[in-house]
This record gives sequence, structure tokens and C-alpha cells, in this order.
Amino acid sequence: MKRLIIMMLTLVAATGIEAQTLIAQNKPYIDLRPLHFGILVGMHMQDIELRNVGPQTITTEDGSVQTQTILCDADKWNPGFSVGVLAELRLNQNFSLRFTPTMHFGAKHLLFRNMTQTDANGMPTETTQDLKNTYLSFPIDIKFASPRLNNYRPYVMAGINPMINLTTKEQDYIQLKRYDTMIELGLGCDMYLPFFKLIPELKFCYSLTDALNKKHADELQDANMRAYANSVTAGHTKMFVLTFYFE
Repeated sequence: MKRLIIMMLTLVAATGIEAQTLIAQNKPYIDLRPLHFGILVGMHMQDIELRNVGPQTITTEDGSVQTQTILCDADKWNPGFSVGVLAELRLNQNFSLRFTPTMHFGAKHLLFRNMTQTDANGMPTETTQDLKNTYLSFPIDIKFASPRLNNYRPYVMAGINPMINLTTKEQDYIQLKRYDTMIELGLGCDMYLPFFKLIPELKFCYSLTDALNKKHADELQDANMRAYANSVTAGHTKMFVLTFYFE
């Protein structure tokens, strides 16, 4: 993720250097169109912020009652792939409204530590889950762009992003809801090339709603899995998305 941030800062610095010398502009009238379209490809990093329950009392399959403490965490950011289309409406010289339906293919890696049960070395037993997901997102963003500097135009953006999770597994430890809504903030730069406009953008997305399906534990066939499913009470998805738009 540090490399993505360094890449964007380098781009902004290069824009400032070139702005000191006026050069011929590529596609000087492209931004005057009231409505224009494009495609996008990119990569993203997924994570989820979980709230743990702590000690819980469970009833095993043989009817005995136990107290267990299971901690769950997404132990790493997982990479994924994104692809979509762009429609942008020009509002005035600096503001525009964007609609970018996108599909995000990725997963979240979850690590469960059962603090009550230990292995041969006396360490808590660990269980993992790859929480695979395919998101269909419909972000609506406001884009504020600075005046064009030669063939570059930096901008910032913010918006709301309703999402549909198309991938669910019935017998996973943790299951996410089908619908989620994210807020997103980002920055980018319009780069005017001779034949098209290239737009690299880096944005951060955070779930506004609890994405955890709390009813999932009751649907599990394996009673031993329910303690893991009930070990968390809430989850908020986080994403860093690096996107390249082509217009």
C-alpha cells in the first residue's frame, strides 16, 4: 500500500514540475463535453474491521456447557481485481458527477484464535477462513478538479457506494450480508494523452453499515462452528482501490 501512495505523490510532483513550462495541450476541448464515457481497470486491497465478543458460553453437541474465548481478526490486506465502466456528467468548470458501476473480485483472510484450546506447544489453536467475495458496486461521486495544467489536471473526489455481494458460502464460519454501503474519498489526476485521456486514481472506501450477517450462526449444520460464527458482533469492510480510467 505504501507503494501506491508513493506512486500518487510522485505523479503530483511531476505535474508541478511540468506546469512550470507551457506546452501544447492534447485534446484541449475534451472536458467541454456535457457527458462522456469510459472504461476502468484496477486493483484493490480488502480488509474488514471486526468487533469481538470475548468470553462466550456455548452448548456442545453432547449437551455440555463450556466457556470459550475466540478472537477473530483479518490478519492481512488481500489483493483483488476491479473492472467497470464510467459515465461522467459535467456540472461546471470544476465540478462533475460520476457514476462508475464496477465489479470487485477479491477475498478477506480471517484468522480465529481459540484462547481456551491450546496445541502441543501451549499456543492457542488457530483456524483460518478465506472469505471470498465478488462485489457489484454502484458508486456515485462528486469530482472537484483544479484548472488544467498543460496535460495534467489533479482532482479530489468523494461519494457514496452501494454494493451487492454476489458470493456467499452457506457453511463458512463468517458470512457477510448481501448488501452494503460505503463512503469513499480519493484523489487522482487527468492525464491528457494524444489519443485518449488516462486517469489514475487512488481512493479509500469504508463501510457505513454493519456488514456481518448475524443470523448465519443459526444456519450452520456443524454446532462446533457456531462458537466461531458468534465470536464477532459487527464487521465493517475497508478497501484501498487503485483505478485506471480510459476515456
